[in-house]
Amino acid sequence: MNDAGAPIRILVVDDHPVVREGLRSYLGTRDGLEVVGEAEDVDTAVEAAGALSPDVVLLDLVLPGGGGVAALPRLLALDPAPRVLVLTSFSGDDQALAAVRAGASGWLGKDVPPTELEAAIRTVHRGGSVLDPAVAPRLLAEVSSPSSAPGLEQLTAREREVLALLGLGLSNRELAGRLFVAEKTVKTHVSAILAKLQLTDRTQAALYAVHHNLVDGS
Repeated sequence: MNDAGAPIRILVVDDHPVVREGLRSYLGTRDGLEVVGEAEDVDTAVEAAGALSPDVVLLDLVLPGGGGVAALPRLLALDPAPRVLVLTSFSGDDQALAAVRAGASGWLGKDVPPTELEAAIRTVHRGGSVLDPAVAPRLLAEVSSPSSAPGLEQLTAREREVLALLGLGLSNRELAGRLFVAEKTVKTHVSAILAKLQLTDRTQAALYAVHHNLVDGS
C-alpha cells in the first residue's frame, strides 16, 4: 500500500501495445494515479510487479505465458501483494469465475468508460471490489448458490453486519470507522466470515452479500 497522499501506482499488463499506450496516456492525466510500468506476458508481469511494487495491476486475461488467471496467484504471492483489477475483452463465464476465485479484486470489460475505470482503480486500491454488470449476475448465481456455500445462519449478528458492509465495497479501515471498532477487529470478523461461508476472498463475500439482499446502500 502506498503512503497516504502518494499517487496510486499502477502496472498495466496487456499483450497489445496500443492498449497499454492508451491506458498509460489516459491514466497519466488523472490526479492521484501513476502508471509505473507495463508488461506484455505473464512472466514479465510478475517480474515487473516484484520490482516496481505497484498498488494496482490492470490485468488482461489473454496473455502469452499462461493467461491472466495463471498470473493471479503469482502476483498475489508477492510481498507486498498488489490489488488486481482484470480488464479484458474476454467475457467467458468460466474465466470470470476463475479470476474471482483466484483473488481478483475486480473485473471490467475493455469497453468500460474511462471515468468508470478510474473509479474502479480507486475502489480496489482502498480494498473494495468491482464487477462489470455484464458478468456480475452470473458470478452472483455461481458463487452464492446454496450448493456452493453454507447459509447465513452460520454467522453472528455482528458478522452479518460486516458482511453487508463488504457488499458495499468498503475497505477494512472504512468498516472500522462505520462500526467504531479497531481495524484488527474487522480483520478478525472478515476472516471468520470467509471461513464460515467457505469463501476465498472479499470479492466473493461482497457477491454473497449482494445475492442475499444484505446490502441496502447505506
